[in-house]
Amino acid sequence: MTFNNILFEEDNSIATITINRPNKLNALNKETIAELHRAVKLAEEDGDINVIIITGSGEKAFVAGADISEFANFSVEEGTKLAANGHKMLFDFIENLSKPVIAAVNGFALGGGLELAMACHFRLASDNAKMGLPEVSLGVIPGYGGTQRLPQLIGKGRAMEMIMTAGMIDANKALSYGLVNYVTTQDELLPFCKKIAAKICNNSPVAISSAIQAVNSNFKSGVNGYDVEIKEFGKCFGTADFIEGTTAFLEKRKANFTGE
Repeated sequence: MTFNNILFEEDNSIATITINRPNKLNALNKETIAELHRAVKLAEEDGDINVIIITGSGEKAFVAGADISEFANFSVEEGTKLAANGHKMLFDFIENLSKPVIAAVNGFALGGGLELAMACHFRLASDNAKMGLPEVSLGVIPGYGGTQRLPQLIGKGRAMEMIMTAGMIDANKALSYGLVNYVTTQDELLPFCKKIAAKICNNSPVAISSAIQAVNSNFKSGVNGYDVEIKEFGKCFGTADFIEGTTAFLEKRKANFTGE
C-alpha cells in the first residue's frame, strides 16, 4: 500500500506510522486522516503486527493541528459532518482498535494533533513537546474528541482551563497531569516506545484486546464496565492463549502466544 502523507514501517511485530508533512508541521488534512485510517487498519489486520506506534516526521511537530484552510468556509452542516466523519474514520477507530496504539509525541501536538495522541491508548513525549487545544482562539471548539478525552485523562478543571485559555503546556507539565506516561529526549523517544512495545509483544494479543475493550467500556455512556470486564474475562478461558499461558506458568517456561 502506497501513501502520500505517511510512512509505514514494520519491525519485530511493531508497526511505526509516521505522519510525513513536515512543511505543514504534519497538520491533518482529509487525505492524511484517510491514509492514517488505512494504515492503522492494515496494521490491525496484519497477524504479524502486535503494537502500533504513531509519530510525526521532523523535529518540530507530532501534529500541529488540523489543516484550517480546508474548513475555514464550512457551513454548520459541513462542520458537523467533518467532526462526525473524523470521529468514525480515525479517532474513535484508534481508541477502539484491538491492538495497542502508542503516541510518540515528538514536538507540537495541538488541536487535532493532541486529539490524535489522546485517542491512542497511551502517550510518550519528547522533552521539546508542547500540547494544547487552541480551537477557541479560532471561534470553534475541539471537534475530534478533545472536550471528552482531555477531562478523562487530566480531570475536568485542568481540561477546562486548557480549552478555555487555548494555552499550551510543556512535556513536563503534561507528565505531571498524567497526559503522557514518560518524557524522554527526542533521540530516545522512538527507541523507548519500541522498548515498551516489545514488552507488550511478550503477552497474549487476545488478552490485550479484551483488556482494551474492558478499560474503554468504563468511559462509554450507558455501559457497565464491570459487566464488560466479566464477559471479556470469561471469553479468555476459551482461547488458545489462555491454555498456553497457564500451561507455561505451571511448567515454569516462557509462553509462546499465537493470538488465538
